Amino acid sequence: MIAVIIILAVFLLIGIGIYNSLIGKKNQVTNAFSAIDVMLKKRFDLLPNLIETVKQYMQHESSLLARIIELRSKSNTDSLSNEQKMALDKQLGASVSGLMVTVENYPDLKANQNFINLQSTWTESEEQIAAARRNYNAAVTEYNNAIMMFPSSVVAGMMSYTQIAVLANTEEERKNISAKDLFNS
Repeated sequence: MIAVIIILAVFLLIGIGIYNSLIGKKNQVTNAFSAIDVMLKKRFDLLPNLIETVKQYMQHESSLLARIIELRSKSNTDSLSNEQKMALDKQLGASVSGLMVTVENYPDLKANQNFINLQSTWTESEEQIAAARRNYNAAVTEYNNAIMMFPSSVVAGMMSYTQIAVLANTEEERKNISAKDLFNS
């Protein structure tokens, strides 16, 4: 009888350990996504300064600037899901990349010290977002591994934990850039 109680106690302690480990891993995923969110907010806050600096030089690019402003206002909504935030981020990144390429046509703007500082800050922000994404993907992979491996998969199943998708590039983003297309535009 005592042996049965000891065995049950051991299984209970193992179950509690696995449960706590899964909770910790899920919290790491949430924390890692929050870090991405903070970096995105920082980048979104750069946009008004970037737009104001660029606007005075680029009257002919008003549709691109309007698109960036529209995406920024959409991003300021708290009701967006993580997937919607990431989709908006990709659209915004593509629009600002287009803006940075267009800047090449405006030598006065390229020489503007305020723009140079903003461009440097933007690049730093992009690097921080990329690092936060790598951290998020590592946390998601660790979590997914934990919920799929025995014996933690049993506890994860009881808790209705499901896999979380890592942040991946789309097919379009994976394509090689054609230097010919860049220089012919």
